Amino acid sequence: MKIALIGAGDMELHYTKFLGISQDSLKQHISSIAKAISDSRSDIVVLPDRGISFEIAKGAKSLGGSKVFGTVPLQDKDFGTAHLQPFINAKVGETKVIDEVIDTGDWFKQDLTHCTFGDIVLLLGVSTGSVGELAYGYYLYKLFGGYRKEVVSKKKNIHPKIVAGDTVSFDTIVYLPLVKDKLPFEIEKYISEYGARVHYVKDAKELVDVLSSIKK
Repeated sequence: MKIALIGAGDMELHYTKFLGISQDSLKQHISSIAKAISDSRSDIVVLPDRGISFEIAKGAKSLGGSKVFGTVPLQDKDFGTAHLQPFINAKVGETKVIDEVIDTGDWFKQDLTHCTFGDIVLLLGVSTGSVGELAYGYYLYKLFGGYRKEVVSKKKNIHPKIVAGDTVSFDTIVYLPLVKDKLPFEIEKYISEYGARVHYVKDAKELVDVLSSIKK
């Protein structure tokens, strides 16, 4: 099972300044989440950039339990990807963090498709970027999942490596210690309309339990 990670890039601004989470506490959450994912033998989909998602990917890779896929808009001409190169090439010890790069085209398609390269989504913080990725992931899923009958779209035409909906329901897990509130009522309802669920977990133990239940 592949887990698409989304969360804040500027960790000090988002988690420390906005949410009041100490750096020590944040490091502990990162370590616990990485271990939960590794122990579940799940793979990770991440944008190779600064932020909590990449830190968790590094942690999981150091434990040896996960393959890490990096979604990268290699063809983008507007913003480029030079700032991503240190993360694409980053290593834990002698092992590269990113096992396989998925070329998403440009930054606009990257943001729309990122979540759909996972079987499920793990929300690690409600930033402007993560909100966009989550919302547009489900918007695309509505179209290629057959939830808008007048629009015919095949996921493999959007990108051949999209997996959302292939093996399990395209659920979202919200890690409560890293968010202020639950998702808006309307977003939960839309996700439900598309045959998926939102799971709220209060710690890494509950994360392990939910991952196990989804895999069954």
